[in-house]
Amino acid sequence: MEAVGIVVLNAVMARFVEIQSMSLDGLDPDAMVTGTWALGIVSGVLLALCATVALIAAVRDRRPGRAGRALLIGCAVIHGILGAVTVGLVGWGAFAFMMVVLGLIVLTLVAYGQEETPAPAAEGEPTPA
Repeated sequence: MEAVGIVVLNAVMARFVEIQSMSLDGLDPDAMVTGTWALGIVSGVLLALCATVALIAAVRDRRPGRAGRALLIGCAVIHGILGAVTVGLVGWGAFAFMMVVLGLIVLTLVAYGQEETPAPAAEGEPTPA
């Protein structure tokens, strides 16, 4: 849901920039619109990928692989930074939402411990077949 929300939010911002011909320090407004769309789509894809990694970890009941953990750690860092920014810009409700999502991402990372390997059999003991 968050991935869709980010794409929709960036679509609205791109539309405002396009209608009002906004620019920053003389930048072309079309470049601003394209950049806003690109940011929204890339952010949405990455958030959807994070959700997929968390879903796969839940279904398999195992921790995510190395690439999945790196993706989730990056997503957690971004949520922490955005949570700090949203307090001043949007309010405490948005901050609480961002912190709940951050907590769920961190829970996904720490809920699964190290993979347990069976202890080697001592000499002289029969190994189970």
